[in-house]
Amino acid sequence: MLKAFRSSLIATVIGLPLCAWIGFQEGGTSTAALEALFIGAVLAVLEISLSFDNAIVNASILKKMTPEWRHRFLTWGILIAVFGMRLIFPLAIVSVTAWISPWAALKMAITSPLEYTQLILLSHHNVAAFGGCFLMMVALDFFIDGSKHSHWIAWLEKPLSKGGRWTPAIITALFLGGITWNGELDEAHRASFLISGVIGILTFKAVSLLNHFLENWGQKKGGDLARASLGLFIYVEVLDASFSFDGVVGAFAITHSLWIMMIGLGIGAFFVRGLTISFVEKETLSQFDFLEHGAFYAIAALAVLMICDPISHIPEWVTGLIGAVIIALAFYSSLKKKKILRSTPPPLK
Repeated sequence: MLKAFRSSLIATVIGLPLCAWIGFQEGGTSTAALEALFIGAVLAVLEISLSFDNAIVNASILKKMTPEWRHRFLTWGILIAVFGMRLIFPLAIVSVTAWISPWAALKMAITSPLEYTQLILLSHHNVAAFGGCFLMMVALDFFIDGSKHSHWIAWLEKPLSKGGRWTPAIITALFLGGITWNGELDEAHRASFLISGVIGILTFKAVSLLNHFLENWGQKKGGDLARASLGLFIYVEVLDASFSFDGVVGAFAITHSLWIMMIGLGIGAFFVRGLTISFVEKETLSQFDFLEHGAFYAIAALAVLMICDPISHIPEWVTGLIGAVIIALAFYSSLKKKKILRSTPPPLK
């Protein structure tokens, strides 16, 4: 157990004092240092609470990969998660929004953090539309699967499982359209919100097609699992990115410091990776039948909240709490099922 979280603990031991040092450099007092350390810890907890369901889904995908690609996910993947999504992604948003170079965006983050934060928040709806639609496609793709016979909430999941290949896209597009034209969203931003959501849907379809192509190609090449694992790696990285959107934007409500935000969320990302490793090594998903179902319900809830953000913004801690409650209920149902199976006598031969 401790082995899975070794890198997480190292990141914490290095990261939190680094937050304190940055706070002292920016504020010049020990109080500012302690405040920065506390904010870093809060951001780490926020990331873990928002991404616990992500760890479960990652584990379900990781178990299909070769050991080599699992290792790449845990090494390359963490670099992409920490530096790509927590540093480069916010800079890219500001660069596109303000029509400035990434270097100018970085200078703005250092010298004018309030202006930098405002530009990030201005693009929040479009980012939420993209990420929300991608995650809704992920959740619906899990439930709309005719080969799936295990159901947690049977009255809902059984009819959904009979849907066609394009059903997730149709449902997501209709929901996106309803939110876009309900009157709450400013008319000037409707087009960009709608386009961002459609890009999220198309991105999911493109990544899924690439995954299937590489998987089929690997089978034709004599069962080359490395090619199939490459497709899964790309899929899980895009999935990770979509999960990161809400946490990254929400972090700007807590701190204006790009560096403290990156470190705090990065520590959380390390712990999410640790959870993923633990779930794979202990085969947690095979022991608790409905845990994976709960994770995808939590993803669906997050997707709905992200797409509905223009109507009503839900605080990130509430989003994390909703996901935690859903997963806790799925865990309880799994334990209940195990207890029933244990108490049921085997059939007579």
